[in-house]
Amino acid sequence: MGSSTTWLRTPSFPDPPVVPLHYPVLLMHGLGALVFPWRKSQLHPVATYLRQHGIRAYAPNVAPYAPIARRAERWRQHLQTILEETRAPKAHLIAHSMGGLDARYLISCLDGYRHVASLTTIATPHRGTALAQLILERPKVIRRWLDRLARRLSHLLLPDEPAALLEAVAQLTPAYLTDVFNPEVPDCPDIPYFSWAGMAGPGTNVPITPCIAPLARYIYRHEGLNDGYVAVRSARWGHFLGTLPVDHLRQVGVHLGPGARFHEKMFFRYLCYRLCCAIEMSAFVD
Repeated sequence: MGSSTTWLRTPSFPDPPVVPLHYPVLLMHGLGALVFPWRKSQLHPVATYLRQHGIRAYAPNVAPYAPIARRAERWRQHLQTILEETRAPKAHLIAHSMGGLDARYLISCLDGYRHVASLTTIATPHRGTALAQLILERPKVIRRWLDRLARRLSHLLLPDEPAALLEAVAQLTPAYLTDVFNPEVPDCPDIPYFSWAGMAGPGTNVPITPCIAPLARYIYRHEGLNDGYVAVRSARWGHFLGTLPVDHLRQVGVHLGPGARFHEKMFFRYLCYRLCCAIEMSAFVD
């Protein structure tokens, strides 16, 4: 009789496990308007989940279609607000896609190194992406149409932030990242840099979101394994931690059709627990 009612019992301490971070976490989104009306920001659901585990996570918005320097300045302002609110001296940065380039610029060019405990990038095009060059090579009429569309989307999301899609895309080309950005934005030796890549579609057995499958095929022909936006070899930076079997959209919980199953919220919690805690434990040793 007792065993048949076991499922009715409730645990005496049902709260989710707490991740004991000293520093808050700033989640940084990438290029584009991958935001739905019911999501306050691209990574807001992840931030909410992390807070349920005791992590002071923040997922603010910056201009979705703007060059790196302008986005990085907005991130700097958000970081300052977070540190003032939490009274913490530093924060961990976890950045997706172009957000990783913003973070590197923030650290190296805007004195962010004083207030950053670590940087983890996910599918960031550190060496550019062939997709950016493809966009810039389209006929002028198509580029103008894309630019107008970006301006309208940007105005809907953040009315006070002017859009500059083509300028932003130009900064994601392999030539710009390799010849200009990387030499001018060196890593800070006192900050640990970590990176993850993603892969799906051609060359893998990982299903990819159908709408980005053509992009993945194009990148595969030019740069090899990729997640539909960024090649694996481009995403490697600092201490490379591995390749996620999931496409670029699903890495941040954007589902636009069938694709690989991936628990992005649990992955971000894993980053905080395994990565950030290890950094903090070594930093707080007397």
